[in-house]
Amino acid sequence: MNQYKKITDWLSAHSDLAYPFIRIFLGVALLIRGVMLLINPEALTQLEGASQFYWSFSYVIILHIIGGIMLAIGLATRIAALLQIPVLFGAVFFIHLKQGLVVVEQSFELSVLVLVLLTVFFLFGGGGMSFDEVLARKKAGK
Repeated sequence: MNQYKKITDWLSAHSDLAYPFIRIFLGVALLIRGVMLLINPEALTQLEGASQFYWSFSYVIILHIIGGIMLAIGLATRIAALLQIPVLFGAVFFIHLKQGLVVVEQSFELSVLVLVLLTVFFLFGGGGMSFDEVLARKKAGK
């Protein structure tokens, strides 16, 4: 029980790390999704159901890769999140919602979660452990 108390005390004392860890995870997940779509672009066109708009799919892939890296390291976090929001909005309301809420895949719920998290990072920024924070400290002369 003593070990449990030590762990919970340490976690409570370092709860400020949760926000950056979520940002890093989200960025890495978007990066991986972008790389997966780059390797297999047909998956995105099948999901949408129209291959004639390939340029928009290329935009999604590039945005996920570059935006994912920017979110993971916390560089221009608000901009990176803002650029991703329309993509996730489209995924939620124009693709997954059409498929219905009760499907075997969890794409709808995951897309909504990512959309909400991107909105949070757009509104509140990168938080600790980010290049944004380092640059702000440097600018303030700290």
